[in-house]
Amino acid sequence: MKKKLILLLFAFTVTNTFAQVPATANTGNVFSNKVVHPVAKVPLDEASILIYDYDGSLFSFDLESEQIGWTIKATDAHTEMCANQLTLQDGVVYVPFINGEIFAIDNMTGDVFWKSRLGNTTDQIVLKDQTPVINNGKLYITSQGQNSAIYALNIKDGSLAWSHKLDDASNPVSVLFFNNKVFTQSGSNLYSFDAGTGKLLNQKTFEEAISGKPVTDDENIFIANEKDIVYALSPDKLDVLWQFKIEENQHSIKDHIFSKNKKVYFAAQGETVSSLYAVDSKTGTQLWKTDFKNDNVQYITEKDDNLWGYTRKGKLFQLDIDNGETAFEAKLTTNPISNLEFPDDDSLFYYSDAALIQFEYKTKDENEVYLRTSIRDDVYNAYIKVLRP
Repeated sequence: MKKKLILLLFAFTVTNTFAQVPATANTGNVFSNKVVHPVAKVPLDEASILIYDYDGSLFSFDLESEQIGWTIKATDAHTEMCANQLTLQDGVVYVPFINGEIFAIDNMTGDVFWKSRLGNTTDQIVLKDQTPVINNGKLYITSQGQNSAIYALNIKDGSLAWSHKLDDASNPVSVLFFNNKVFTQSGSNLYSFDAGTGKLLNQKTFEEAISGKPVTDDENIFIANEKDIVYALSPDKLDVLWQFKIEENQHSIKDHIFSKNKKVYFAAQGETVSSLYAVDSKTGTQLWKTDFKNDNVQYITEKDDNLWGYTRKGKLFQLDIDNGETAFEAKLTTNPISNLEFPDDDSLFYYSDAALIQFEYKTKDENEVYLRTSIRDDVYNAYIKVLRP
């Protein structure tokens, strides 16, 4: 009798661990969650680099032994691609997959703390162009498609804190956390939610679809539409404070935007000229503009008061963030498809369509650190993360 009772209790525990429940009345989507053990802070494996490969697999590569330590893949991804980016906090890797799964992983061992899933194989939910945003113990992310919604998960166990259905199927950028609010776009709408409760605070509708990532200067919000305008908005009411129109025949700022030292920096694409802009965040006044003729800027980031990036044709560049003047440039022979990572003062990493590359500034050598054993024709983006304190 005692043995039967134990078996029944075990069965009940397993059933509840894998149970699927509606997310909330605001979405109606299915949500499931499996907890192996609660998230705990772990040390960093500082000899390794994380590679979210373009086939959708995430693995840890030891730079000293040149061996793969562990690999994680989505359970049943309908498309094999790196559609998102990862977030690292307290040694825990939070990674979303295109099929709606989100994992919390020990960076040292690859062991899974928890796995949550938005939707299931029949109630398909797509996670694309997302970087998990973590603040105050919650992870924020948006889904695309017919089941478009914003979700807040508790990072300790991956359980659902709140969710809210969005009005449009297209949400091609990550959310912004600021002043205990979460800002996200959906089609031509921009929303602000209470980060703790998920209460909708404001919703603003624009004439054109919004496709730029929302950023902040710790005072106001900045976001771009899919055509040619960058808006400055008040965070409380989403009132337009100023708007900046980029050059004619330029467009598609998307996630090529950030703010630093009360300035907003962004890159726009163009058929003949792609431009990098610096704008005063208070007034919207242009401070400088750097043009790339017959090329398009594919990626920008900030490092030690310098603006780094690369173009579609493989030009790696470093600009002085104060005046836009070129401090360094190199024509790459390999094609970057990832972000840039800066492990030291002498080199940087990027992932190409064939290998992990370490680029040396002085010699301009492109050293193959990890060489892929197979190459696909349908190469999408990849993402890398150097494990440093």
